[in-house]
Formats: sequence, C-alpha cells, structure tokens
Amino acid sequence: MIEKKEENVYIIKPVCSKADDSSIDEICALVESAGAHVVGAKVQFLKEITPATFIGSGKLQEIKEEIEDSEIKADLIVFDGELSPSQTLNIGDALGIKVIDRTTLILDIFALSAKSTEGKLQVELAQLKYIYPRLRGKGQALSQQGGGIGTRGPGETQLETDRRHIRRRIEYLEKGLKELESRRDLQSNRRAKNNAKTVALVGYTNTGKSTLMNRLTGAEVLVENRLFATLDPTLRKLKLPDVNAVLIDTVGFVKNIPHHLIEAFQSTLESAAKADLVLIVCDATGDYETQIKTTEDTLSDIHCEAEKILVMNKCDKVADFSPFPKNAVFISALDGRGIDELLLKINEYFKNTFISVDKIFSYDVYGLLAKLEKFWLVKSTEFLDDGVKIVASIPKEHFFKFKPYL
Repeated sequence: MIEKKEENVYIIKPVCSKADDSSIDEICALVESAGAHVVGAKVQFLKEITPATFIGSGKLQEIKEEIEDSEIKADLIVFDGELSPSQTLNIGDALGIKVIDRTTLILDIFALSAKSTEGKLQVELAQLKYIYPRLRGKGQALSQQGGGIGTRGPGETQLETDRRHIRRRIEYLEKGLKELESRRDLQSNRRAKNNAKTVALVGYTNTGKSTLMNRLTGAEVLVENRLFATLDPTLRKLKLPDVNAVLIDTVGFVKNIPHHLIEAFQSTLESAAKADLVLIVCDATGDYETQIKTTEDTLSDIHCEAEKILVMNKCDKVADFSPFPKNAVFISALDGRGIDELLLKINEYFKNTFISVDKIFSYDVYGLLAKLEKFWLVKSTEFLDDGVKIVASIPKEHFFKFKPYL
C-alpha cells in the first residue's frame, strides 16, 4: 500500500482592522485537522481590500518569492477568509500554487468527520451549494480527480461540473434531509411525551465536549484532539435523581464561521436550539472570552433561547480562578473534578420545573392515574392495604391534569 504524502500548506491571513485578532493559531489547527502540515504563514495587514486579489499583486509577489526561497515547497495555499471565484483563480495564478479559502478547508474537515447518513448528506449539500456559483470560470480545475484538501467529498469530479446535474443533486439532498428531519422530529416528540429533558453540550470545537459526555454518561464517544472531530449529534441517557434526561453532544463552533455553513448544518444544530438546557463548554486554558462570544453568537444565529450553564473545562491545569466568570462551573472532564457539582446544578435546574408528589392514592384513583403515566416521572410505587403510595415528579405544565386526583 502506497503511503499518502502529507500536504505542505502555506497560510495567508489577512487582517483588515486593528480590532481583528491576528493570531494564526486557529487556522493552523484547522489545517492540521485536515491532515496537512503548516510550513509557513503570512499575516497581512490591509488598509483596503483589492477586488482582484484581495491583498494586492505586490504582496502576492512578496509571498511568491518567500515561498520559492523556502527549503520546504508548499503544495497548497490556504487563505484565512472567504474568496470569490475570481480571487481564488487570480491568487492561484499569481503564486503558481493551488489556493483554497477558509470555507473550503472547513468543508473538507466536515467531509472527514461525517459518519452518519445525515452528516454525509449535509456535508455534500454544503459543498455543492458552495461549488455551484463558483463553477463559471473554474473550468478544468473541477474536472480533475485529485487528492488532498479541498477535494474530499463530492468536490472535484467531472460529473459535478454539469450545473444541471448539481442542481438536481442539491434538490435530491434537500429532500432527503427533509425526510430525516421529520424522523428526528418524531423522536423528539416521543422524548417530550416521556418527559425526557434534553441537555445539549455546545461550545468551541476541541474544548473537551466529547470527553465530558463520556464522563457524564459512561458513553464511549470518539475523542480526538482534532477540530470538528464530532460532526454528527450524539445522544446518550443522562442519569439524574429527579428527572429523565438525554445528553446531546453537538458539532463544535469556530470563530467567523460563514453564515451559509450554519444554514447548511441547521438540522444538526437544531438539537442545541431545541434543548431544554444548554451547557456552554469552554477550555479554561485557552482564550475563553473568544470561545464564549463565538458560542453565544452562533446560538443566537440558530435562535436558541434555552437556559445556559457556563462550564469551564480543563481546570486541572488552572492555578488562579479569579479572572473567570463567577457563575461558571469549574470541571475537569479528564479526571472528574467538579462533575458532581455540575450534575447537581443540572438536576437543580430541572427540579425547579417539577412539583414533587409523595401521596397514598386509593386503588380506584390509582387505576385512573394509569392514563396519565406519560405525564409524570414515578420514582417509587409501594402497594399498601389502603392504597398505593407513589413518590413522583410532575412537570409544572402538566400539573393541572393531576389536580382532580390530588
């Protein structure tokens, strides 16, 4: 078996204002998550954007000379921003190297990470919608089968250069996702009927959400030190003293994620948008303020109005907690520190939405209560001579159904 060569990537990061974060850490992590190696980078401060090449032909010439003088030859240029089709072509022609933008890179990682049918359909749909308006002028570039970043999934095959075929394929994928969405709604309604509350893990990618899920539920979810390792939502039962709950691990977020990508993965993100409680998981050893802002902005984009608990993970590596938000729960998903406190806080939140019942019902009433069994959570049942002793929790919104029997 021939071993696949790791691509060498040179990064161009434009910074258009002093307010921009000029760090290249995130884009480097994205490149590494795509299975490539960063061999160089250029952070370019811009007073204005050049329509043809974004950063200007003079700057491109400087970058070309720097790449040519380098001992390690770059195979690919990753532009940390979104390029128009003509800008992609012009930059590629000027540098003599294949060029992709940030969106193409993220879609490529999504293609690597998608495991479920729905995840694969969403990735292909997002890629085709991104390719479709960019076909004109790209010509032969799309017709070549190739390897490496930007070519995974349906990306670059002769078949997809036919605009009519892509249009038909997009319609087919949208229909398939609609059917899967209907099936997911049925499952969601079934959980609601069983009084199962949903708790969603959301946050910046690679903050330890999957590790936390394993810690909270005893699940064996894939854990990788890679951005977007979790693309498909994963559901596991969460054991709480006073309520039935389901924990959902969702796709991670990154800064400046293009809005059309959020729209493309709307069905995946719906699991967070429709959750009863959201845990915003942050890496306490990283730039947690950016993580919180990115997560809250994305949750706002998907119209998530659920109550939120801020969880600072990896606190085993933190000595001073004074700079952090006072309302946060500090945990270590790796060694279990703070997990009991987090579970208690989750349980207390839901407990406040329930009314506790500890009562002996006559056998006649007990028979009538059978028709309401899906509306309350029975913790224990004890059959006595004069009736049935029931300890239960009733959701406040369903309490009126039980009033005649209480």
